[in-house]
This record gives sequence, structure tokens and C-alpha cells, in this order.
Amino acid sequence: MSSLRLYLPPALHHRNFTLLWAGLLISVAGSQMQFAALLWHLRELSDQPAVVSGIGLARFLPVLLFAPFGGVIADSLNRRKVMLVTQTTALLVAVVLGLVTWLGIAKLWHLYLLTAIQMTAVSFDLPARQALTPNLVSRDALPSAFSLMSIAFSTGAIIGPAVGGMVIAGAGLAYTYWINAITYLAVIVALLAMGEVPQQRQPAVHGARQALASIRDGARFILNQPIILSSMVLDFLATFFSSANTLLPFVARDVLNVGGRAYGWLVSGQSLGAVVVGVFLSQRTHVRRQGLVLLVSVAIFGVATIGFGLARSFWWVLAALVVIGASDGVSTILRNTIRQLNTPDEMRGRMVAINQVFFMGGPQLGEIEAGLVAQAFGTSTAIITGGIGCILGVGLVAALWAPLRRYGGGEETGAGIPG
Repeated sequence: MSSLRLYLPPALHHRNFTLLWAGLLISVAGSQMQFAALLWHLRELSDQPAVVSGIGLARFLPVLLFAPFGGVIADSLNRRKVMLVTQTTALLVAVVLGLVTWLGIAKLWHLYLLTAIQMTAVSFDLPARQALTPNLVSRDALPSAFSLMSIAFSTGAIIGPAVGGMVIAGAGLAYTYWINAITYLAVIVALLAMGEVPQQRQPAVHGARQALASIRDGARFILNQPIILSSMVLDFLATFFSSANTLLPFVARDVLNVGGRAYGWLVSGQSLGAVVVGVFLSQRTHVRRQGLVLLVSVAIFGVATIGFGLARSFWWVLAALVVIGASDGVSTILRNTIRQLNTPDEMRGRMVAINQVFFMGGPQLGEIEAGLVAQAFGTSTAIITGGIGCILGVGLVAALWAPLRRYGGGEETGAGIPG
């Protein structure tokens, strides 16, 4: 009788990647705890779903303004040192969030402003981190590395909100922010421990004119890569229409009538599904018919979102969220692998930065859309229509970009246009 055997994922044979991954396991749990607490905090300060639109705007504008420059920095400066600065900035934001909450002076504008500062740091952190990952592992271990990154983020998103719910109920919101501040130290220590990491850099950029020229080079590269471009458009459309996660506190309190602990488990539901597929994919060095699998996984994401909007019991909502997380986990791993394998090292920071506008702009603009639709037509309607929009977006991308439908994985992807 055969049995399922799990092996040490290939990426964990690389010391520096293992250090970063272990640090992220801890840090992401804190970050997810803070984000869940922030949404709960918004609901405490206001019972109007439109407040979600404000936090979406605060999270998107810094990315739109600074992410392209973050890519230039990641390609021209030491990526590890860039992360040390951004992680320290995020730590200080969490400390201040906890302080204003503990003092009882927190207002909506405090949450919006501090979120915007943190997202400015993220705009520089994410291009550096994703571009650094291929410098830490061999090429054949890259799919394993991104699967493990997905596991780190998903595990953190399970543990963080679940613990955060208990902290909110037992100690108060301020302590969720302070615990998050402590967890940033895990990544900072990992970055210090790994030492210097070789990377291919573009020539140093001096002045705004050279920076803008460098950004244009990155944009031109993406426009000439149909596989990368179509995956970015798919990412944006899917996350824009299915970004009702920020409405979960309203579902928890106003539809399901549950408290902080149950809310924490609901927030963790998506990540539970993502961990399962992450463990599975971390064992594999190749996934066949990657383009088709990517499109199908995003379509399932939309269907499950509709189920989330229709559900009226805790367990049905949780089940829908688990499926949402599993399908999103598959698409995230495949998107990252496809893009990194088809981008030269000296261009990776700019590619990730421009992609950041798509994959973070989609959810944040989606939060604005979801909040406004929920305010006008109700929370459930906002979620259901978002799922329908996601499915239509998949159909549009599949129709316009035949190369994505045919992409198997690993083959060279030349320049091209939708067709």
C-alpha cells in the first residue's frame, strides 16, 4: 500500500533563503494580525461600510506613486539593505498605531495616514524582496521557493488573525499592533544573518530623469512579454472584482452575528486553503499547462466568492473562504514563477514594481468599489457582483491572450501582443 511522502522542499537546501523564509513565517503572522485588527478597528470607529473605501485608497495611492521607483531602487541598490530600511519603517508604524490606540485618541484619519506610510514602505520592500528571492536559490528551485513563500504568507494569515482575535477579545486592539512590531524583528535578524547576497544590478541611477527612463525600460519589457502582461491584467481584474475581504467584519458582525474570536478564524479561512496547495506545489519542480491552470484557478476564485456572498452560516462562509484561498494560492504561485523565470535579474525589481501596481492596485481599488457598492446595495450584493465580475474578467483575458492559454511552463516567451 503506497503512502504519501513529503520531502524537504528544494528551496530549503539554500541557507539564505531558509533564513528569510523563517523570518517571514513570524513576521507575516504579525502583519496579518495587524491588518485584521485594523479592519475590526474601522468597524469600531464607524458602522458605515464606506470606511473600507478610505482604507483601500490609503493602501493604493502610495503603491501607485512609489512602487515604480521601488523597482528602480531594487535593481540599482543592494536589495537586502533596502529591505532592512523598509522593515524598520513598518515596525515603527506598528508601534505608533498601538500607541494612539492605547491612548484612546485613534481616529479614522490616524488609521488612514499610518496605513499610507506603511504602504509606502511596502512599495519599496516588495520589489526588493521578490527580486532578492531568485538570488537566494538556484533556478530549478524557484518554483519551490515561491510555493514556500506562499506557505509562509498563508500560514501567517492563519495564525495571525486567529491569535489577533483572541488578543482583541482579551487585551485590546493596541496589543495586536505592538505584537506585530515585535515580529518585524524576525526578518531584520534574518537579513543581518545572511550577509552579502550577489545580484546583477543596472547602472546606478542619478536624478529623476534617469529614474523615469529606467521605469520606462521596465514598462517596455513587460509590454513586449505577452505572458507576463496577460498575467498582470488577469491579476488586476480578478482582485478588483473579488476584493470583498475587507467587508468580512461587516459579514461577521451584521450577517453572522459573531464576535472577535470567530472573526479571527474566518479571516484565517482563505489562508488555510492556500497552505494546503502551497505544501502540494512546494514538492513539485514543474506544473504542466500552467496558463490553463492559472485561468481555471482564478475562475474558481470567482465562483467561490459568489458562494461567500450567498452564505448565511459561519461554516458555509468558512468553507467558501477556504476554497477562495486554495484557488488564489495556486494562481499566486504560478504567476510569480512565470514572471520571475521570464525576467532577467537586472530587470526583476522593475518588473515586480510595475506588477505591484496591478496586484495591489486591484485589491485596493476593489476595496473602494466594494465599500461603495455595499453602502448603496448591501454587503452581500457587493460580494456576489464582485465574484461575477471576476469570472467575466477571466473570460476576457482568455479571449484576448491566446499565448497565456497555451503556455505550458518553461518555454521561451517572445515579444508579442494580445491575439
